[in-house]
Amino acid sequence: MNGNSAPTNVPPFPPDYRASGLLLHVTSLPSLYGIGDLGSSACAWVDRLHDAGQGWWQALPLGPTGYGNSPYQALSSFAGNALLISPAALISDGLLKASDCESHFAPDVVDYDAVIPFKQRLLQTAWTNFKAGDRKDLRPAFDEFSAQQEHWLEDYALFRALKAKHRGAYYLEWPRELVQRNPDALAESRRELASQIEQVRFAQFLLFRQGDQLKEHAHAKGVGLIGDLRFFVSPDSSDVWANPELFLLDEQRRPLFVAGVPPDYFAAQGQLWGNPVFNWDALRAADYRWCIDRLRALLAHVDVIRLDHFRGFAAAWHVPADACSV
Repeated sequence: MNGNSAPTNVPPFPPDYRASGLLLHVTSLPSLYGIGDLGSSACAWVDRLHDAGQGWWQALPLGPTGYGNSPYQALSSFAGNALLISPAALISDGLLKASDCESHFAPDVVDYDAVIPFKQRLLQTAWTNFKAGDRKDLRPAFDEFSAQQEHWLEDYALFRALKAKHRGAYYLEWPRELVQRNPDALAESRRELASQIEQVRFAQFLLFRQGDQLKEHAHAKGVGLIGDLRFFVSPDSSDVWANPELFLLDEQRRPLFVAGVPPDYFAAQGQLWGNPVFNWDALRAADYRWCIDRLRALLAHVDVIRLDHFRGFAAAWHVPADACSV
């Protein structure tokens, strides 16, 4: 099987199809750089699955983490987590030097307070080197990526640049004109933060490129990839900020309701999730385009999607936003 072949176990499945695999989040892979990434250790894990006769690798959501560094509180439904970019691969690509990546992280724990600034520094260095002319051959691919992903990347890059400027504050705490997406305020921010915005785009380009390489390796080994898509989105995300009409919000863009589920076998009092609730009338009027785009974005990187939390499709509460959990 060559590197461009699909694994033998991707859908549509025959009626008698059975397979097995393992769940392991990318962050749990061994790494010299403080957190598991999409580099050689991910490929080695695929090799182990293949050697053990396993056909699937399932991971948790891979979006950029926000509150609590949780993969289920991502800052975007479309972007990937730049912490998963492999420094070793950037060294091989000629965008970093080995001396740039010296670290002394513990091998058995992820210290996000240390990893985040370390990875941010590496990505800043890689961007500086790229701007200075290193790997000029990647420029056409970067420009093509930016154009193809513009429908979400422009808003996400600006969102991250503004979030950094405001020291990570929840976007509802930004100046009102930015919360309300005043066109003049957005245009001024794009001019002021142009370099930071480009760096965010570049990090996503690097991440998607490494993800494509990993998927190709997995397919060459006959291993399929299972992704995880959250039913609801994080309240502090570019999803909500850039698409307020798709959620039930008040005039100040605050959630009118938050998500939860009724009592069931697992929780006698039900659950209060806290995510903003979709405006299904608006989604329906747009032929669910945003929902379809979410699915397509993830399917570009995986072969099968697990929908989380599927309970939300069957029954969900619209809980007043000021309600207290029990």
